[in-house]
Amino acid sequence: MIKYLEKSARTEDAAIAEALSELGMDRDDVSVEILERAKSGFLGIGASPARVRVSYECPDEEPVKAPAPAKSEPKPRAEKKPAPEKKPAAAPAPAAKPADPDEPAVYGEIRAFLSGLLERMGVNAEIEISPRENGGVNVNLTGAAMGAIIGRRGETLDAIQHLTNYVVNKTNDKHLHISVDAEAYRAKREESLARLAEKMAEKAIKYKRSMALEPMNSYERHVIHTALQNYEGVTTSSTGVEPNRRVVVSYVKPDKPDNKPKSREWA
Repeated sequence: MIKYLEKSARTEDAAIAEALSELGMDRDDVSVEILERAKSGFLGIGASPARVRVSYECPDEEPVKAPAPAKSEPKPRAEKKPAPEKKPAAAPAPAAKPADPDEPAVYGEIRAFLSGLLERMGVNAEIEISPRENGGVNVNLTGAAMGAIIGRRGETLDAIQHLTNYVVNKTNDKHLHISVDAEAYRAKREESLARLAEKMAEKAIKYKRSMALEPMNSYERHVIHTALQNYEGVTTSSTGVEPNRRVVVSYVKPDKPDNKPKSREWA
């Protein structure tokens, strides 16, 4: 479930920092939409703060099922039952990879969940887990048939990442952001989206109008917003509802130059 938090501050960066501090999250865990940019005014007159909206994902709460009422049934008559048929013994499950004694316990939880999920998907992949600079965890999947793991525009990979975060964080007190990637797909996708963002920004400035991109998930919209956060002449916003929510790149008129006469230079 996606939730939102709006903050105002003197600058866009300060408003974002306040929102992240209140949520206890990192910049990579949220999407930021700049609602109003800060205006300095003239000699403090007409100044206005920046206002941003931060969207972040929260795991859906599982409904508690009420126990079914006990039914009073008549006592069955004792009947002679035929001897049960002997079933062939089940094949032993493959031995799990032994845990590294120096590895954090949460790594074992991540590996156990992903191993079971990939087994049910019929995919054999190596699971590499490493720490992130911001305190999260990176998971990289390598092997054959990674296209089935990534899916169309990374939709399957996003679903796997969402499930992994939900299952692991459900049993841990401290929220841990887990990024799941396959064959460095996310890095390649980010480069492609950054190029697309700059191309749409150039069009918005050239034609002096807003340009709407195709519907994207929250992760891809976050990449677009970040790529154009400091791009002069445009601003970005999100519109629509999931799964058809998209980014709009809007042209921003430059500030009017002052009317003070410029000194002439005589040759």
